[in-house]
Amino acid sequence: MKLGWIVMLAFITAPGSTSSQTPDEAFTHGNELYRAGNYREAARQYEGILKSGYVSPEVYFNLGNSYYRTGELALAILSYERAGLLRPDDPDINHNLRLLYLKTVDRIEPVPEMFLVQWIRIAGSWLSPDTARTIFLAGWILLFCALTAMYLTTHPSVIRIARIAFFGAFILTILFAGMLGLQTFQDSSRNKAIITAQTVTAKTSPDTQGVDAFVIHEGLKVKLADAVGDWVKITLADGKVGWILSNQCERI
Repeated sequence: MKLGWIVMLAFITAPGSTSSQTPDEAFTHGNELYRAGNYREAARQYEGILKSGYVSPEVYFNLGNSYYRTGELALAILSYERAGLLRPDDPDINHNLRLLYLKTVDRIEPVPEMFLVQWIRIAGSWLSPDTARTIFLAGWILLFCALTAMYLTTHPSVIRIARIAFFGAFILTILFAGMLGLQTFQDSSRNKAIITAQTVTAKTSPDTQGVDAFVIHEGLKVKLADAVGDWVKITLADGKVGWILSNQCERI
C-alpha cells in the first residue's frame, strides 16, 4: 500500500470555528496516531475532520490507509473511492484501489462496451471537459462555415475543399458530442456505492420474501438505481439487477 500522503495536508481554518482542534491539528494528530500504530483512533480523527465539513483527498486517503490497517476492507475502498472523486488521476489512490479490489471476494466481468463507446470513454479520460467542449464548438463552427461555403460558391476547388472540411467537421462534432455526453453523465451521476456488509443476498423484489437473485460480498462496487423504503435497487457490472437493504451499502 502506498502511504505517501500520511504527512501531507494544509487546511484553511474557517472563521469562528469553535472546535477544540483545528482541522490541521486534528490531521496532524491523526498522522501521529497512525505512525504509532493506533489505526482505529487515527481513523476516528480523520472521520471527525470530514464530519466537521473539511473535505480533501488527503483526508480520505489517510482514512483509507487507517481502515486498511484495521482490516475494514469495504470502508478502506470507500475512502479511496471518495478520494478518487476529488483527485481522479492520482497514481497513489488508483494504485491502492487496484490492490484492495484484488482482495475482494467477487470477480464480476463487466458487460463489454461497443468499440466506439470504449474509444470515446478512453479519449474522454485524457481530455478535460473544457478542452472537449472547446473542440466540439470548433468543430461545430467549422461545420457551419463549410456548409455555408458549399452553398455560396460555384468554384469547383472551393466546393471540394468545403466538402472535405464539412465531413471532417461532422465526424469531429459527433465524436466530441458523445464524449461530452459521457463526461457529463459520469460527473453528474454519483450513483455508485460500495457493499459494506460482509455477505449480502440480493432479492428479486424489495422485500424479505423475494426470491434470492445473487450473493455478493463486502468491497464490491455497485450501481444504485431506485429506492423503495429501506431497500435499494443495485446493478452489477455484468448487468445483474437485485434489491438489497440500504444499510448494506454506502454511496461513494
